[in-house]
Amino acid sequence: MPEEPCQCPDCQRFYREHDRLIRENPTLRQQQELNWAALQSFRTLAGRVMEELQKQADASGDGAAQGASSTAEAGGAAVVPDGPPEPDSLQQAMADLENINAHLFSIEALMERIFDVRMPEEVEQKFREVAGELAPDPLNADRLRLNRLLHQTPDLPDRS
Repeated sequence: MPEEPCQCPDCQRFYREHDRLIRENPTLRQQQELNWAALQSFRTLAGRVMEELQKQADASGDGAAQGASSTAEAGGAAVVPDGPPEPDSLQQAMADLENINAHLFSIEALMERIFDVRMPEEVEQKFREVAGELAPDPLNADRLRLNRLLHQTPDLPDRS
């Protein structure tokens, strides 16, 4: 007997987004373009954050050196201001982002091969048909009636 889909809010949000992406992009070509755009936006954002963190690390490195010399001159204890993350956590975050960017670059190289594939219109039509079965329009009258009926039944007990 198949396991019931998870009903937690995160999974429900994922299912809705999954279905929306299928409904709005029901062809192979549209899925290719969607995934390419998502990958590129992810790389752009991660790259920019990495640049900003590098600037922050460079600035805090300079500030730490200046602060250490002024503390030594004053002969007092160093005071740590509230502000940017500790250098170790910043360095770890930058290393993690470098790894993420390397993986994204690998995915991009693989995805370029997907763009070499062209499907005939008959196959694209089959994509549209299957998309309609996988992710029917939630505003469809039949779907709304079914949802109303499902919401009238008590929830199944959790399986723990």
